Amino acid sequence: MMEQRRFGDTDLVSSALGFGTWEMSTTEYGHIDVDEASAAVGAAIDNGITLFDTAEIYGPYHSEEILGRALGPRRKEVVLVTKVGFKVDGTHARDSTREWVLARTEGCLQRLNTDWIDLLLIHWPDHDTPFAETMGALEELKTAGKIRHFGVSNFTVEMMKECERHGHLAANQVGYHLFDRRMEAQVLPFCLEQGIGFMAYGTLGFGLLTGAFTPDTTFGEGDWRSAGNAFNLPLFEQEHFLKELRCTERLKTLASRAGRSVAQLAIAWVLGHPALSVALVGIRNRSELEENVAAVDWKLTDEERTEIDRIFAEEGVPTYVDAPQAV
Repeated sequence: MMEQRRFGDTDLVSSALGFGTWEMSTTEYGHIDVDEASAAVGAAIDNGITLFDTAEIYGPYHSEEILGRALGPRRKEVVLVTKVGFKVDGTHARDSTREWVLARTEGCLQRLNTDWIDLLLIHWPDHDTPFAETMGALEELKTAGKIRHFGVSNFTVEMMKECERHGHLAANQVGYHLFDRRMEAQVLPFCLEQGIGFMAYGTLGFGLLTGAFTPDTTFGEGDWRSAGNAFNLPLFEQEHFLKELRCTERLKTLASRAGRSVAQLAIAWVLGHPALSVALVGIRNRSELEENVAAVDWKLTDEERTEIDRIFAEEGVPTYVDAPQAV
């Protein structure tokens, strides 16, 4: 059985590895074989993955619809996470008003073909709506039995403190991986201290840590990485991209000494943080699934962690620990 982890001080428990479905949006991650990805959902459950993460804006709607169909009668076997808080009119404007959160959650329930959501997150902070209003809406949904738990995504410590004045957050979901360690400065310690679960997205560096990219890799028009920017970091700009690839090659060699892949090393590194509840990975097919699942039982040694940091230093690749969080 895969390792199970608790979300902070709540009663929400899931597999340490979670199935992220941004790639199932079909509109933002280049080409994906929907049938193959759908089949991977059932296979993931068979292999011990019990958490599936999606969002209304992925597509929009496509990811939730595909996941809902793929889960089918197995929905009761999993922890289902989705997110609201964006306008879906193409503007990507944020809206976490009470009316919007309540209305959009109804749509999520329909698309996911479920009577309840295990964890509902506010996708990004809405700087124009008081957090008290948003938290009130989430409490209403919980009281009505439409959600079991609620949390946030991409919130800073100060934002979480304000939210916590109006209810307890089960989780904060933010990007965290070897090439982006911004969460280590404040957010991860705060979550650990306050009993708030932490969900890491981008565990594989949005592909950088899969070993699949080469210096000739390009990203098509329908792929968000083509802009070069990854949540305010220049990870996919050419100069940085080439340095990161050299770093990944050396990490690949380090992983191979343990009979592992670089993707498995990336997952093990993220899961090694004590605040981590779940590490999310995109899974497009059965081979990726098996590789990712096999990483969960790998506990990196202090020596391996030190060598990872040495590789970054020698290659001149920043880890952005002190860089401002994208909000």
